[in-house]
Amino acid sequence: MLNVSDDRFALAEVFTIARGSRTHADVLTVELSREGAHGRGECVPYARYGETLASVRAQIEGLPSDLSRAALQDALPAGAARNAVDCALWDWEAKATGTRVWELAGLGAPGPMITAFTLSLDSPEKMELAARKHAHRPLLKIKLGTPDDMPRLEAVRRGAPDTRIIIDANEGWSAEVYSDLAPHLLRLGVALVEQPLPAGADDMLAEIARPLPVCADESCHDRASLPALRGKYDMVNIKLDKTGGLTEALALRDAARAQGFKVMVGCMVGSSLAMAPAVLVAQGAEVVDLDGPLLLAEDRAVPLLFDAKGVHPSMPALWG
Repeated sequence: MLNVSDDRFALAEVFTIARGSRTHADVLTVELSREGAHGRGECVPYARYGETLASVRAQIEGLPSDLSRAALQDALPAGAARNAVDCALWDWEAKATGTRVWELAGLGAPGPMITAFTLSLDSPEKMELAARKHAHRPLLKIKLGTPDDMPRLEAVRRGAPDTRIIIDANEGWSAEVYSDLAPHLLRLGVALVEQPLPAGADDMLAEIARPLPVCADESCHDRASLPALRGKYDMVNIKLDKTGGLTEALALRDAARAQGFKVMVGCMVGSSLAMAPAVLVAQGAEVVDLDGPLLLAEDRAVPLLFDAKGVHPSMPALWG
């Protein structure tokens, strides 16, 4: 039996990107019950990809309850609905067999991974204060994506002078803006820029200088995305809500590496249940951005552990 529920988690602070702000994380939780075992998965429907809570729920509720993980890959397209069901199927199989998901997937035993902490888009003054507050963290991810981002970036660097910084423009820049900013990004020690140009309008990345690594986020969903990224991007951001679950995320990671891309593993703003399978994909990634639970004021009953070593693999009571 497949059961779908709406869950809402309050954020610790208002979270803002170039496309808007939110105060809560609205997610769908899938629970799969078969033969006395229970599995769970979580997804975050994303309006950028034409998804709503209602539309994703309808996709999930239209599935047969006895669907296999292999059949699921053809039954639904890559996206949030397939992600929640795929992860629930992995969790169910682990619970049914008494085996951890990483063993079922033929992976090595996972360990903790240092994760970025995201500073949302705000005024330079508020972003500097946030940077000072979180300057102890080894990696900060800065949400930008406006035509006037230099004061914000300068402010964050003042607030966290020694911290490694990566930037997410969320498709908010033009080729001209990015070309003007790139030398300053280097000067300020930025290690990576994520999706500077809109997906579908990023061909200029193959023609302009890329003095620091550029990561595809909105331009990369699954393995079918990879051919169009060659020559434009140096890295891909793997998110389970884009790939449609752990199954495709692992396949995308291997295919991306085989084609010369570096790997970032990211997330939507969700709970520990959404991050747990992504921690397996994140093993060995060059950049990990699984800070969703750190942005919440409340989380699942058995949350992931975050400490100085990073985000730890989940306990079976949570997932996997």
